[in-house]
Amino acid sequence: MSEIMQTMDFARRAADGKINVLELTLDELKAWLADMGEPKFRAVQLWQWLWQYMARSFSAMTNISKDFRKRLDECAYIGWPEIDRVQVSSDGTTKFLLRLADNERVETVLIPSTSKSGNVRWTQCLSTQVGCAMGCTFCSTGTMGFTRNMAHAEILGQILVAREHLHDTRPQWPVLRNLVFMGMGEPLLNYRNLERALISLNENGGLNFSPRRITVSTCGIRKGLEELGSSGLAFLAISLHAPNQTLREKIMPGAAKWHLDDLLATLNSYPLKTRERITFEYLLLGGVNDSPEEARQLVRIVHSVRKSKINLIVYNSTPGSPYKAPSEERVLAFEKILWDAGITAVIRKSKGRDIDAACGQLKASAMREEDAVIQGERLADDITV
Repeated sequence: MSEIMQTMDFARRAADGKINVLELTLDELKAWLADMGEPKFRAVQLWQWLWQYMARSFSAMTNISKDFRKRLDECAYIGWPEIDRVQVSSDGTTKFLLRLADNERVETVLIPSTSKSGNVRWTQCLSTQVGCAMGCTFCSTGTMGFTRNMAHAEILGQILVAREHLHDTRPQWPVLRNLVFMGMGEPLLNYRNLERALISLNENGGLNFSPRRITVSTCGIRKGLEELGSSGLAFLAISLHAPNQTLREKIMPGAAKWHLDDLLATLNSYPLKTRERITFEYLLLGGVNDSPEEARQLVRIVHSVRKSKINLIVYNSTPGSPYKAPSEERVLAFEKILWDAGITAVIRKSKGRDIDAACGQLKASAMREEDAVIQGERLADDITV
């Protein structure tokens, strides 16, 4: 079975044989429409309506003939994720819990920033899996386990929802400027759909994000790293969080199956563009990985990898977690050791702290509420009996 036909089969799952056209890349869309006897330019028209004008129905596509729109309605549909709930922080950070066609739920987050000229620009944090198999002990998503990979339409559908929420309808002056694949799941364990999404993001006439505005964060998957590096479709961030293999095994058991030394060796051969650097993400956990000795170990790691920098992230406590945030004094002392060693280290400003901002928290909160409702109903039934 061809790659395109496999995609078609997946796209038909949710709607009685109809194809969710958002599941198709531009090349796949061209091939599908060619089979329907349509000219090549028709695919470009449809692509623009789907991704640039964010049409939710074929009837909205006014420069396409009524006869063809009717044909599309008979064999296809436009399937967006549904918004299950939204949380907005006092700083503007906005978190969505989205419901997919099979009722699974994922999270995506909009993070605001203000330019020197006073204009608000947004970064979106995207999910790639329902749950996660890596089992990182400090991550709410990691405690949920893995359910399934997200499809092309589901990954990019998060962006459509966000742009509609922001009224971001002017392609020449977008307010959603940057994308980071740092949400639920390990992106490189869903590489096929990630790559297809990245290709679609780069297409002109659609969402039109250049690789310089996209970052993929991974805890380190050998095959996926090699493929992402060869593609040149995004910048790379490494979720490090542990400066030695022993601690890595303790707090990141899934990632630790690939030895830290092997990961660092692979990063040294990772292809980088001019002025591109690998970003190390380092989550500071109070009393776990925030000591001066661990800062010095981190210095040795960064010095061993060419063209790299560090983002320091202060842990955002979650209900039931065994971890806590470090004190401000320890954070600043840790940062100073890095700067004194000539390393570019930035303490990433924490946003959305007054909502369920950490990855997986909003879904976990919703699940707890639903469990409480179910238990309440069972208790009521028992009392009735």
